[in-house]
Amino acid sequence: MENKRLPLTLYRVLAYVTSTWLLLLTFVAMPAKYLVGETARFSLADAPAGMEQWFGADTPLMMYIAIPHGYIYMVFVLSVLWLALKRRWNASKTVGVMLSGTIPVVGFFVEHRVAATEKAAIDAEERAAAQSAAASAEG
Repeated sequence: MENKRLPLTLYRVLAYVTSTWLLLLTFVAMPAKYLVGETARFSLADAPAGMEQWFGADTPLMMYIAIPHGYIYMVFVLSVLWLALKRRWNASKTVGVMLSGTIPVVGFFVEHRVAATEKAAIDAEERAAAQSAAASAEG
């Protein structure tokens, strides 16, 4: 893989992984902790029989989902920073892309948009470099 495309590829993979873990956190772990079970803060329903240990204030889902999501998000932020430095993004675009990993579902849309624009820009740069090399070889 070319060095120009490596930051983009890493960003794309981490964007999908971060967004998936965020969906798990938002729609599985947080409801299990705050909405289901006798010890849940805003208990709306009882835990299913035999599965009480997975729900309520002490749910292990927070350890299995929230903590990995936090570490994955930190690596995602570093990959966005690497891509931003390589592609010379401005600060507002960089921060906006970083924050896309904090809003469920938005990360998927931002990744699609960023990937399309950056792929087109990299392809254009490669074509220009190839044309320049061909012109210098001829002359």
